[in-house]
Amino acid sequence: MIEAALVTILPIGFLIVLFGGEALFLKKGIEQNGEAPINRMVFYTSKYSVIALWGAMVVQSWGVSISLSEVPRLLQLVALCFWGFGFLLLYLGRFKMRDSFRLGTAKEDTPLKTDGLFRLSRNPMYVGMYATVIASSLYTLNPVVIVLGAFVVAVHHRIVVAEEKHLHTVFGREYSEYSSRVPRYI
Repeated sequence: MIEAALVTILPIGFLIVLFGGEALFLKKGIEQNGEAPINRMVFYTSKYSVIALWGAMVVQSWGVSISLSEVPRLLQLVALCFWGFGFLLLYLGRFKMRDSFRLGTAKEDTPLKTDGLFRLSRNPMYVGMYATVIASSLYTLNPVVIVLGAFVVAVHHRIVVAEEKHLHTVFGREYSEYSSRVPRYI
């Protein structure tokens, strides 16, 4: 019961932070939705697929098996570690970005974030999201979840590459120097 509650609270809390942050952004006259750096339909399909993957893990944690076979407890525990680590990065990254956070690329000027988590990874929130996708795949061992997870990771890697190209265009040498010393992921 405690496990299911924790598995559930992390994504729900993050979605509240995400969409609650959007409401606060709008009050400041900032649009949280940026420009989709790749095909808009693929971009948003992948973004919303993450929520479906999180939902799969939540459902499984509440005892509604979506697995085709018994998931070993050790594998579930490994998945829970990925889940916690992933959401830790998502929350920390979101709060560190403050008003610079966008879904996609910013339509207006924002500062380049290079401190905190961004000293270790140029994309800590994507690392966190990838960790939660891996967690959901391991926790459920559901083939649909695994295939959807692979789709999400592949599309989000394309998003990262496109966003980094945009950042290089916007910040030039500053971004080039930053990317030469900090890895894309980890």
